[in-house]
Amino acid sequence: THKYLVIATKKGIIKKTEFNAYNTSRRDGIIAVTLREEDSVEMVKATSGEDELIMVSRRGMSIRFPEMDVRPMGRTAAGVIAMKLDPADVVVDFDVVDPNAEVLIVTDGGYGKRTLLSHFPSQHRGGKGVIAIKLPGKRGHVAGAYVVWPGNEVFLIASDGQVIRMAARDISRQGRDTTGVRVMRMDPKVTLVGLAPV
Repeated sequence: THKYLVIATKKGIIKKTEFNAYNTSRRDGIIAVTLREEDSVEMVKATSGEDELIMVSRRGMSIRFPEMDVRPMGRTAAGVIAMKLDPADVVVDFDVVDPNAEVLIVTDGGYGKRTLLSHFPSQHRGGKGVIAIKLPGKRGHVAGAYVVWPGNEVFLIASDGQVIRMAARDISRQGRDTTGVRVMRMDPKVTLVGLAPV
């Protein structure tokens, strides 16, 4: 059962608030997080209070940590640091860990791979994390990351509006410190902008 709403921002901040803090019928909305300057909400997930979380950055870094590292806060709180990022880096995706699943990572250059979540060590929040994917040359930067199972299907979405649907198992499984394989062929000026589960 879900007990908390966890918000992750592009600057690596995380905030956990009890679900019942959002019990309101106000039509003009309520504040869910106080954002620092030039930050924005990247992803929101429902959690049990005892989950593990994983965050992946544009430059291919990742951190996995227990949700219990993040204490519950009120709606207007600003949150705490989940991942220390290099100045030019930002969080691309954030998900709840299933220890038996995999992380699917795709790059804006059209490359991707699956990596077992067991390859990502559990750390404390606030660190720099570990390499999730190597990004040489034409690989580009991380465009999306999602926790998947081999039976899942995903949509890959390109900047020109092209979308392909494929089974997660059709994307090569590799270790963390690898570069991935071509998953989508695109025209030279087109980039892969994201992925979404079917």
